[in-house]
Amino acid sequence: MNFVESPERIALRQAVGDLARGYGHEYYTKVARSGGHTSDLWNEAGRLGYLGVAVPAEYGGGGGGIGDLAAVCEEFCAAGTPMLLMVVSPAICATVIARYGTDEQRRSWLPRFATGEVRMSFAITEPDAGSNAHRLTTTARRDGADWILNGRKVFISGVDEADAVLVVGRTADARTGKLKPALFIVPTNTPGLEYRQIEMDLVSADKQFGLFLDDVRLPAEALVGSEDAALAQLFAGLNPERIMGASFSLGIARYALDKGVAYAKQRSVWGAPIGSHQGLAHPLAQIKIELELAGLMTQKAAARYDSGDDLGAGEAANMAKYAAAEVAIKAVDQAIQTHGGNGMASEYGLGTLLGAVRVGRIAPVSREMVLNFVAQHSLGLPKSY
Repeated sequence: MNFVESPERIALRQAVGDLARGYGHEYYTKVARSGGHTSDLWNEAGRLGYLGVAVPAEYGGGGGGIGDLAAVCEEFCAAGTPMLLMVVSPAICATVIARYGTDEQRRSWLPRFATGEVRMSFAITEPDAGSNAHRLTTTARRDGADWILNGRKVFISGVDEADAVLVVGRTADARTGKLKPALFIVPTNTPGLEYRQIEMDLVSADKQFGLFLDDVRLPAEALVGSEDAALAQLFAGLNPERIMGASFSLGIARYALDKGVAYAKQRSVWGAPIGSHQGLAHPLAQIKIELELAGLMTQKAAARYDSGDDLGAGEAANMAKYAAAEVAIKAVDQAIQTHGGNGMASEYGLGTLLGAVRVGRIAPVSREMVLNFVAQHSLGLPKSY
């Protein structure tokens, strides 16, 4: 076992961090507050190949794994420039297409994922079913050679920036008549597809949308991979989503901890730096420990996924996502407390992170569902739902 990242990944982290720090958190919050997008940063990262590090080399990507892409995501967040669409477009959508897409789908989409030219949203969550693939009401039926999609999705990230949406629907099994999951690539300009922004109390450059599909007609080639392998295809995307979600939280936790530590060293009261007092030093030290532990679990999850161990990756990815979300919340809260009143001042760039880290407990899978998974699959306890 090796707990040290390769020199190549360390160099990748450094290069990505240098790029992101050149933009910084002030750039991010200015864009987010104005209703804009991080297009400048995204496009430059794409040109430099950072968004395509996990795309197979034969399609113009870096040929790396989800661990490399997670490192890129973490460094963006650690520099104060979190791009939520990274969790969705290159991690979920590109991974699913690379593993299960047809030859034509790979040729059409992967080279553009590699350069960041294309953005794709992912739509599974529904108002009544949440992310429960067995209760989704979005359905697809055949009409000659075409597919007709109907349904509704909610909390879909970045649809206004996306060229297409990878939609999770359900089709009827010809043998049993039961519904089974199926994945479709739906261009955002397809007739019958409508999206409306959901107003959120978040300072984020990535917006959330409700998605409406009303008799959306798609050609046969819109179906991703095999109709019979859709459940495996779905989970091929959900494990990377959890790993990337963990990296997202880790990066924000690092950003907040660095800010808190720097302020504790610089700010003096009664003739001594406030960091010399255990009331502040110990909580910051505790966060450092928990951050390192969550980082190791995230690396383990990525390593298992990249080795082809999907089952082991599922357990580790859920644990990593849980641990990273918890330490991110603690890190931001303690960094604000360390700053005192300045912690809520825009100048210090911490208050805007309160909502961002809280999302980590909810999405892409809630803390409670992670605990259900661990109780049932890791501990062998009876299923509770």
